[in-house]
Amino acid sequence: MTSKDIAQRLKISQSTVSRALRGDPRVSPATTARVLEAARQMNYTPNLAARSLITRRTGTVGVVVSDITNPFYPELLDILHNELALAGYRTILFNERTDASVEQHVGDLVNGAAVDGIVYVSAILGAPLPGHGARDIPAVLVNRYIDSARVDFVVADNRRGGRLVAEAMVELGHRRIAIITGPENTTTSRDRERGFREQLEAAGSPLDETLRRVGQFTHASGYQWCLDLLAAEPRPTAVFAANDVIAFGALDAARRVGIRVPAELSIVGFDDIDMAGWEGFNLTTVRQPLAEMGRAAAKLLIDRIVSEGEAPPPRRRVFPVGLVRRDTLAAAPLS
Repeated sequence: MTSKDIAQRLKISQSTVSRALRGDPRVSPATTARVLEAARQMNYTPNLAARSLITRRTGTVGVVVSDITNPFYPELLDILHNELALAGYRTILFNERTDASVEQHVGDLVNGAAVDGIVYVSAILGAPLPGHGARDIPAVLVNRYIDSARVDFVVADNRRGGRLVAEAMVELGHRRIAIITGPENTTTSRDRERGFREQLEAAGSPLDETLRRVGQFTHASGYQWCLDLLAAEPRPTAVFAANDVIAFGALDAARRVGIRVPAELSIVGFDDIDMAGWEGFNLTTVRQPLAEMGRAAAKLLIDRIVSEGEAPPPRRRVFPVGLVRRDTLAAAPLS
């Protein structure tokens, strides 16, 4: 079964079928839907080797993440994989440490044309993007951005999220408020803290620098730094964790030393991954719309891959966030 057979059945050109199968935006949604349905009914499987020779494309997209053990990434990867698969692309996963150079292990692959495009979920501030120089490779950043890079990116409004957390804590009477941030070389951590600080200052309760801790986006960071904060006198009444996994570690630290959450200590995270809603955590957190962000990133990348004319200027998608109130945020305890 070939694309020519699909074209004959639908009485359209083979080139239109080929474009529809690879998600070319020049084909109308109605025609694309007809082609995909016919392909499904006829058990069509693309000949990837032949397609690569003709189009000089591999039908493969690389996805770079910083820590696959963080539950945030599997959720986002599942969305990206599904969206790219629907457009006929396979995905290759690269797991990179947040403190590693983005070029390590990935540059040779991208510059060797083994992928048609790449999704970065782990780009760090100031890092060069492999393939963006003498030989450009279509790319999109998700959940991160690099100020100096002329590249598409998809992010949540992290700064606004930080403001929402500070606003909620202050309204509940908290004044001794701590923060456990993620790596300082990531825009997610930077922007969440920036919004948090701005709102605290606007409320007349600026962040006490002795209550700021910097770590990784890990359970261990949340656990160790929360233990450290709870040893202070007087201890904080609220902790803002820069992501949900840090918040889980902070919750476990509070339990270890017998601090009741939220009666004695409020804890708020960021991301609203599935685990945040589990009964064992029931975490108050900031929700970012991962499904919408993943779909937007896939579409931006595919548009660049199939574009045959002059590339459009970098496109930026910023998605709104909201505070999800659960059982880890309450009024400040009476002194």
